[in-house]
Amino acid sequence: MKTALIVIDMQNSFLHPDGENYYADAGSVVGNCLALIDRAREAGAIVVHVADRHRDGFDDFENRRLPIHCVVDGFDAGYFDGFGPQGAAGEIEIVKRRFSAFFATELALFLREQSVDRVVICGVKTNVCVRATAQDAFAHGFDVVVVKDATNSNRDHLASASLEDIERYLGSLATTAQATEFFQ
Repeated sequence: MKTALIVIDMQNSFLHPDGENYYADAGSVVGNCLALIDRAREAGAIVVHVADRHRDGFDDFENRRLPIHCVVDGFDAGYFDGFGPQGAAGEIEIVKRRFSAFFATELALFLREQSVDRVVICGVKTNVCVRATAQDAFAHGFDVVVVKDATNSNRDHLASASLEDIERYLGSLATTAQATEFFQ
């Protein structure tokens, strides 16, 4: 089964102490996400770096529920140190304007063209963008694995409930050590 790694929103907004959506526990997943990226690169697997970005000065439906955030070319929209495409073969960027990396992007089409069957998902936040991406990956027919120690949220109870839902309805959960085995 061909596997791709999807890395969700590892951006300054969430991870840098000066980020507009920073929360103290966000950084606890950095090491595990980087380990997954390193393993996927070593194995020659596809790595999809997902960035949440919004245009300055234009109406954006998401702003009806959330404050303006991750404005294109701003500090917060940039990748946190060590993340984002590094010019290695097999790495792409997907820019999204909604919670799911699949919604209104080319991600499903791209992965199908590369004969990917399984997606391993890590990043922030478990109960929002990670869960939405897992749900849409399932809806597109991909085998879904969410790396439970490589994702978190500033709402622990919602993160736990989301992981329970993902495991029950959408796919499976794995630790970082277990997930690295998918990249052979």
